[in-house]
Amino acid sequence: MTMLSEIKTFSKPLIANLNKLGIQTVQALLLHLPLRYIDETHLTEVRDLRVGEAAQVEGEIVYAEVSYKPRKVLIARLEDATGQFTLRFLHFYPSQITTLKVGNKLRVYGEVRSGYYGYEMVHPTCKAVGERTFVAETLTPIYPTVAGLTQGALRKAIDIALKQNVLKETLPANIYQKFKLPSFSSSLQALHNPPPHVDLQALENKATPEWQRLAFDELLAQQLSMRKHYARRRSVDAPKFSASKQLVSSLLKTLPFVLTQAQQKVAVEIEFDLRQPHPMQRLLQGDVGSGKTIVACMTALQSIESGWQVALMAPTEILAEQHYQKMLIWLTPLNIQIAWLTGGQSKKDREYAMRDISNGSAQLIVGTHALFQEAVQFKKLGLAIIDEQHRFGVQQRLALRQKGQPEPHQLMMTATPIPRTLSMSYYADLDVSVIDELPPGRTPIVTKLVSDARRDEILQRVRESCAEGHQAYWVCPLIEESEALQLATANDTYVLMQNEFPELKIGLVHGRMKAAEKQSVMAAFSAGDLQLLVATTVIEVGVDVPNASLMVIEHAERMGLSQLHQLRGRVGRGAAKSTCILLYQNKLSETARARLKVIYETNDGFAIAQADLNLRGPGEFLGVRQSGVPMLKIADLNRDVELLEAARAIAEKLLKEYPAEVEQHLDRWMVGASQLVKV
Repeated sequence: MTMLSEIKTFSKPLIANLNKLGIQTVQALLLHLPLRYIDETHLTEVRDLRVGEAAQVEGEIVYAEVSYKPRKVLIARLEDATGQFTLRFLHFYPSQITTLKVGNKLRVYGEVRSGYYGYEMVHPTCKAVGERTFVAETLTPIYPTVAGLTQGALRKAIDIALKQNVLKETLPANIYQKFKLPSFSSSLQALHNPPPHVDLQALENKATPEWQRLAFDELLAQQLSMRKHYARRRSVDAPKFSASKQLVSSLLKTLPFVLTQAQQKVAVEIEFDLRQPHPMQRLLQGDVGSGKTIVACMTALQSIESGWQVALMAPTEILAEQHYQKMLIWLTPLNIQIAWLTGGQSKKDREYAMRDISNGSAQLIVGTHALFQEAVQFKKLGLAIIDEQHRFGVQQRLALRQKGQPEPHQLMMTATPIPRTLSMSYYADLDVSVIDELPPGRTPIVTKLVSDARRDEILQRVRESCAEGHQAYWVCPLIEESEALQLATANDTYVLMQNEFPELKIGLVHGRMKAAEKQSVMAAFSAGDLQLLVATTVIEVGVDVPNASLMVIEHAERMGLSQLHQLRGRVGRGAAKSTCILLYQNKLSETARARLKVIYETNDGFAIAQADLNLRGPGEFLGVRQSGVPMLKIADLNRDVELLEAARAIAEKLLKEYPAEVEQHLDRWMVGASQLVKV
């Protein structure tokens, strides 16, 4: 790697500004690619200007004035041999007033608009015209930058970097010939200095062969890194569990339901993993209500029967409590000792739990983030089960895993189905199991989109549903008033509901309540003592009340698709016909309209997850910003599916046949790739 400080012409202030962009090496500077391009390769006469098109015009300033009514604005007129048009600046400096002095010859670039005095440009770029002012030979790149680093300085630095001897290929050329991709060197040259004849739209859509070459390299680096991590994990020792001979069969005999074929299939996959001498790293994904918890319970029993402890960690106390109560029902008849550990319990209860965990009498430990705290010592941790795994950071998952020696097996669960492209990329280092069918007897949830203007009708619907003996949720996005977002709040809604429904017993639950309060309210709702529960999105995961058949979600247009789908999954868990009503404000953005259309049209979690990925991208979708996996900067998982499949297909072969070249490729594309892997 060539450091920026090795380039003698790079000043310390320049290097400091590049560092702010995360650029420390010449290679990283070369991969700092343009956001867009402007065409300064030709001049346009005033008579040929077209509204909505960007153009470069050269002429003389014939008028300039700072106007103060109705607001301060700098206005100038530029004239060439064919006509005049206006330059307008709403924000300007004294130096710009000097530049726009009458008689000065300028070259300006900007988008043409229709103004009060005819054609105009607002805040165009301006250059003084001299004898040595030439028309650009290539398209002009516009880069992401920071304050203090101009586009000109950045372009000059990249031009210098392009002349360094760092553009050689890292992998055999025949790999790229197979896919008809250009060389690394020519790709960078073309993207930093595109010829004027290139298709500008294709260039900005990253659809040219040069963009495709770099996208393939980036995807390949990700695949190689993930495969290396996968192989490294298989070289680590882990407890080797025998198949359960008693506990699992005893559990299944007591259940009031039969496992679906999908549940049986993934249970077999997990059982096989646990019998291996290396740590399992399996992601169990299944839609809302597909029955992941019973599979996790069977997994725990295989560990316990082999003499090892199990930790089950959930992101919220409500979800952890739900798991704890289910495990008590299922496992107490089997004489399994279960401990409960959260941050909200009393000091005395916590000390009892930690004692049982450390001496080994607690075989299954259910809890929240408290499980991986330093003071918690397991006697013999063999398996860690993490629910809603994307809500935990990489260091948190690692801290729990480090509680066991040798390294414990790890089962991660998510109710947010993972689109295929994400499974192939960000989860390529994991084994993935999918529960792709719902248990029989579940009634489809009817989803309705209703304008907030019809609120009175919805209130009547809640009244009727509760009068029929059912229960309902009313979900609000905020706990208390916010000036920035004038949304309904849970506290205010709770008071309004009490006034609206004096005949109903109503509860309130939100994230800022003490754990004991939340548990008390949820227990009352689960027992049927409360008919209506006003809640924030804290109930998004884990709440299982079969008698709840109606949900109203306020300001549904503000929520992501996966969150709406998760919330909707809190109803439809019994035999009664269930409805989810999405209340929205009438002024919808295009994105909000698209989200609501998807959630209205389908209950298929995988279709919803794919749509969510398309709308929001992988960062928001997976919480990858804290997962330890570098985000893709060039490749797009929706656009570049074929490249991703090609990279995935060739990665294993490259690792075996070209190990040294693979390391060079990872050095170029993934700084510290050995550390930036999913845990």
